Amino acid sequence: MDLILDHETIKLWPGDAPYTQDSPEQRQPSLLPYPVDGAKGAVVICPGGGYCMKADHEGRDIAKMLNEAGVAAYVLDYRVKPCHYEAPLSDAKRAIRLVRSMGYEKVAILGFSAGGHLCCAAATLYDAGDPEADDPIERISSRPDGFIPCYAVVSFTSFRHQGSVENLLGDKAQDYALLRRFSAELNVTADTPPAFIWHTSTDTGVPVENSINLAAALTHAGVPVEMHIFPVGGHGLGLAPSVPVVAQWAGLCQKWLLSQGYGK
Repeated sequence: MDLILDHETIKLWPGDAPYTQDSPEQRQPSLLPYPVDGAKGAVVICPGGGYCMKADHEGRDIAKMLNEAGVAAYVLDYRVKPCHYEAPLSDAKRAIRLVRSMGYEKVAILGFSAGGHLCCAAATLYDAGDPEADDPIERISSRPDGFIPCYAVVSFTSFRHQGSVENLLGDKAQDYALLRRFSAELNVTADTPPAFIWHTSTDTGVPVENSINLAAALTHAGVPVEMHIFPVGGHGLGLAPSVPVVAQWAGLCQKWLLSQGYGK
């Protein structure tokens, strides 16, 4: 399939994305590619921003870090408020399908904060694809081969980040069925992909219990998980260049991805 290029970006859909009518002022969702020749795997990156914006330091810099390890990366420009509550997940699932269609053996998804919530949703609410779809991309599974939630908003039911809940769900922020749907720790199964998780114990923006409860659910389901909780540092650190103890996460993540077969 020919990719539709707009400057450097790759549009997710050849036409309008699903739920476009709910966010008519937003540009079409897209991927910013950081390929690596010979890479067996790629990572879709979801910057954070509380579902109301996307943080610059959690996109391109992360892609370059992954490239240093020989792993391809694609920064996802997903939709945020105002949008239909299913639109960001629709974007993430499409991104995984599209990147997989490029021929990579493995595709993971990584996200920070609310982008970490989207990452967790993609890892627990995936589908096998529609074999009857006219669009060949939609026939591909959206299940990632691994996921990397970074100081993620995991839950909408406990230890939650209320701003993310309200920005994503809008007037449905009290809908219990939706709150459970978007609480990844409640949706883990034995088929959930392996995870690399990190957080700081002093995060006052998104409580560390989000990551702890996710790791517990994964372990209970028999899913391989590597988790690092750093004793210092706040929220929204990205590569954490000013907090050396936390900055270790990047190298640890690179090693995890290489051990999983994402490198050259």
